[in-house]
Amino acid sequence: MSKNKPNPIDFCNVSSLLSDDERKLQLKMAAFVNEKVIPYAGKSFDSGVFPKELISDLAGLDVLGCKGLNHVSYGLICQELERGDTGVRTFVSVQCSLVMQPISDFGSKAQQEKWLPLLASGRAIGCFALTEEQGGSDLANMQTQAIKDGDDWIITGKKVWITNGSIADIAVVWAMTDEGCRAFIVEKGTEGFSTSDIERKYSLRASVTSNLMFEGVRVPRENMLPNVNGLAGPLRCLTNARYGIAWGAVGAAIACFEEVLAYTKDRDLFGKPLAATQSIQMRLAEMSRKISTAQLLVLHLGRMKDAGTLHHSQISMAKWNNVRVALDIARDARDMLGANGVSSEYCTIRHMLNLETVITYEGTETVHQLVVGRELTDLNAF
Repeated sequence: MSKNKPNPIDFCNVSSLLSDDERKLQLKMAAFVNEKVIPYAGKSFDSGVFPKELISDLAGLDVLGCKGLNHVSYGLICQELERGDTGVRTFVSVQCSLVMQPISDFGSKAQQEKWLPLLASGRAIGCFALTEEQGGSDLANMQTQAIKDGDDWIITGKKVWITNGSIADIAVVWAMTDEGCRAFIVEKGTEGFSTSDIERKYSLRASVTSNLMFEGVRVPRENMLPNVNGLAGPLRCLTNARYGIAWGAVGAAIACFEEVLAYTKDRDLFGKPLAATQSIQMRLAEMSRKISTAQLLVLHLGRMKDAGTLHHSQISMAKWNNVRVALDIARDARDMLGANGVSSEYCTIRHMLNLETVITYEGTETVHQLVVGRELTDLNAF
């Protein structure tokens, strides 16, 4: 029986369900995160600076674009990156799911040939300009306008909380037109287009978050993505991003669990290790149960996504479940670390604060509950 003893970090042996290629990819990404991300993540968080030096490394690993990889492999990449830091995983999610994906799905051949190689190699950085102050989850309330002027479009409006905003070479901008919601590629330096970074963040500090202003920005017709019209376009992009988020949250949960498991085994209190107490063992077991079920959920949905049988509401359930699981684990682990739990010398407080953002962006927990509820009842409660 001893040879079948569970691995505490993979209690249900989820890795045995991966193909050889998927397992090799996970090991490669884990080694990268251990060497390049984890040793410096705390400093990046403390200083509030995104580690741009990682972009070329990520491109060298073929992580930007994930060409030739299945959806489970992309999920494993997100899991390992967020085990290091949410800011790094968020950068990759935006670059892949929210910039390259819409250009690939909705762009012209010329747009694809120009931008996809640059984005995949890290020579260009993109951002996804959708969120507005008054809108949030209510995309139909979008105020940014694009008005036709001859062969050009004039964009006016403001986008907020945009990841990569000030470091992006291009923005995929969603705006309302007489034809419905359309997407445009707006290049950095275009007259009337400006950015300002959001300061004083206490979450996702190692990530660039910006406001984008469009003051009569003139965009040529060839910069409009021709094959998308309506809110289904940005929602499809968000669905792809939420899939990666559901995987990434597992990585954050694992990081907190690993740290608190080691800490409670080493920390002696009242003459014995903390881990030798019933209350701590019950809390650790609860964490392991939640991580195992979250892993199995996203792996199953990844197989469905690869088979083309996945529904967007199932991704909503996974994003809702897994981020909630990760945040609960991070909060409990922070408590179990005692005073050390509030120090950035330990990763838990960083993951906990980052997850406070993750549970809000790409659809709040309530939004995803209502998405699932609508599918269950066939009634719209939005």
